Amino acid sequence: MIQRRKVIIGTLGVAAAATAAGCSSHSNKASAGDNGTTNWVEPVAESATEPSAAPVTLTVTPAHGTKEVSPVNPITVAASNGTLQSVTVTTGKTKVEGAMQSDGSWQSTEELDYSKTYKVVATTSDSTGTSAAHTSTFSTIKPDNLVKVTFQANAMTSLKTGGTYGAGQPVIIAFSRSVNKKAAEKAIEITTSPSVEGKFYWASDQTVHWRPAKYWAKGTTIKVKVNGFGTKLGKGVYGAKNSSTHFTIGRQLIALADTRTHMTKVYIDGKLVRTMKSSFGKGGGTTGAQGQKVSFWTAGGPHVVLSKERKHSMSSASYGVTDPNDPNYYDSPDIEYCTRISYSGEFLHAAPWNGQLGQANRSHGCVNLSTKDALWVYNTFILGDIVDVKHSPRDLEIWNGLGDWTVPFDKYGA
Repeated sequence: MIQRRKVIIGTLGVAAAATAAGCSSHSNKASAGDNGTTNWVEPVAESATEPSAAPVTLTVTPAHGTKEVSPVNPITVAASNGTLQSVTVTTGKTKVEGAMQSDGSWQSTEELDYSKTYKVVATTSDSTGTSAAHTSTFSTIKPDNLVKVTFQANAMTSLKTGGTYGAGQPVIIAFSRSVNKKAAEKAIEITTSPSVEGKFYWASDQTVHWRPAKYWAKGTTIKVKVNGFGTKLGKGVYGAKNSSTHFTIGRQLIALADTRTHMTKVYIDGKLVRTMKSSFGKGGGTTGAQGQKVSFWTAGGPHVVLSKERKHSMSSASYGVTDPNDPNYYDSPDIEYCTRISYSGEFLHAAPWNGQLGQANRSHGCVNLSTKDALWVYNTFILGDIVDVKHSPRDLEIWNGLGDWTVPFDKYGA
């Protein structure tokens, strides 16, 4: 009996302990049932709040409302805290081409135009996939004037792209109107092979020359680029477009024309190839019809071949001497095989009437040659070749043809 009573008590004790434990551990959300037992109520889950998407930040360059934008600057569009889906740029009905970049941004792939307003429409999506459109506008530079560029062999002849020229041919760039010289020089790129140092010389506010310290070496290639588009070249003045050219130096031909010995020696790549009896300017001069001084000396110093003419008429009437009784009068139509070396009218040409070739200087300033030698010169010389006149009391002016080589390099362009 004693053993049984212990079991019952032990059982009741466990039950009481279980009940006590249940009541003490439950919150007051529990309620009593009809049979006195405890009813458990499941806790109600709180409503889940959906996370909000971070706002997409869109960066458009040029920024909205920007004016005077350079047309060479690309348009870029980038999104942060989201994805850039598409970009469309237009001006009027014209669409600007562009492409997505590896970093997810967009960039235009073609140059813009002057004096235009551009509209940028970009579509983005945030982290929840919600799309939005963004619009901005900007406008480009409105030039007062546009400048065009031409490349010249000299003031009389355009440079032929890909052409072959002589060792004295400078780079000549002509602008269609006056420009800021420093700005223009920065826009010019000149690359030579082999590489050489060079300097600029401004013949006017519109025309600039560039030459190396020494005559070009045989086979040198020269590439010229003028980055004019989008470049300010003066007050309200911009380049109309980019321009480029290139040319090559052929064999190096240098003719040494000596007024004392009355001979002209021609060297090709340093080798003497021809010696020609010559007659140079007789000296003295006269006054032209416009009051200008006219010299009958052949100008001294390095000349550059400017052009070649099968026939050319020469007359003292060109500077106002029209009286046949004037000792300085002459009228010589259809002179043959004329190779021009100055703007003022100096030529190497055939002079079959001159019986003192190789003996005396009897011309009005040209280099007289035999018909045979003049024909050889006409067939052999090219634009840019050098004719260096020695021992003349008169110097060739830098502006009279291509007198670039008459100036020492340290003073060139100064």
